[in-house]
Amino acid sequence: MSADLARRAGSRGTKRTARRGREKYNRREALAGYLFISPWIIGFVVFMLGAMAYSLVISFSRYNLATNVARPVGTANYALLFDDPKVALSLANTLFYAVMAVPLEICVALGLALLLNRVGRGAGFFRTVYYLPKMTPSVATASVFLLLLNGNTGAINQALGFFGIPGPQWLIDPAWVKPSIVLMTLWGVSGTMVIFLAALKSVPRDLYEVAALDGAGPVRKFFSITVPMISGAIFFNVIVLTIAALQVFDQAYLLFWRDQTNSSPESSLFYGIYLFQQAFREFNFGFASAMAWVLFVIILLISLLQVKIGNRYVYYEGDKS
Repeated sequence: MSADLARRAGSRGTKRTARRGREKYNRREALAGYLFISPWIIGFVVFMLGAMAYSLVISFSRYNLATNVARPVGTANYALLFDDPKVALSLANTLFYAVMAVPLEICVALGLALLLNRVGRGAGFFRTVYYLPKMTPSVATASVFLLLLNGNTGAINQALGFFGIPGPQWLIDPAWVKPSIVLMTLWGVSGTMVIFLAALKSVPRDLYEVAALDGAGPVRKFFSITVPMISGAIFFNVIVLTIAALQVFDQAYLLFWRDQTNSSPESSLFYGIYLFQQAFREFNFGFASAMAWVLFVIILLISLLQVKIGNRYVYYEGDKS
């Protein structure tokens, strides 16, 4: 009896020692992980959270850049948002652009990923070629598209004219301003394409073989197997691209606003452009900070809505529902 008790006590002691060893190891691993990411954490706290907190204070103030003094004005800056017609115009332009650009980016990126996924020999070469536009600086891309989209001598209109189609004035006609910016945005869609390509590579080939035995065609396979299996990647890209579209700045600024004149069409005045003008041309930092926080809330609400809707349709591996 005493020997049995001794064995049990020894077993409990061994388990306790092993548990303590695992806890110590886990603490060391966690500490090492935090040390490795500490530069990012410090940068995020100082340059992101700190700047956001300061901009929130400024949004309730009238900030003077020369004296670096912020005079409290309460919610006056937010009230001005409803009185300035350009705020509503720029927000409407931005939302319209997002609705137009995001679905097109998803479709083009997914189409390119499907093509690359079928390439056998030379796949690495084609992936590199398709990704190169993403590496092109925005200024260089804008310079190229200024030539391509020229209404009189641009290559796009010349190509349309070859087929007897009269090309529009992309950079002048208000109806074609946003499509021209969307075209420039599609030039850098390869980043989204890479995510889709990785998702397609993870789809089990057995599913396609079983579907083929059941007589399913390419279209049925795509909508019944491919789309559900990569729905997580689609969901991720939709959220990321929506956030980027609501903050669109580079494309519109480089195509229409870099000369700092008032001759640019109003249909190219996006929320980010007007925010930039208020901050760095009018030096109205309080009003610009209020605009930034309103945009933050809008993006947050849209993202939460997308998450709520997406959770109903996104397939996660291991989900038994």
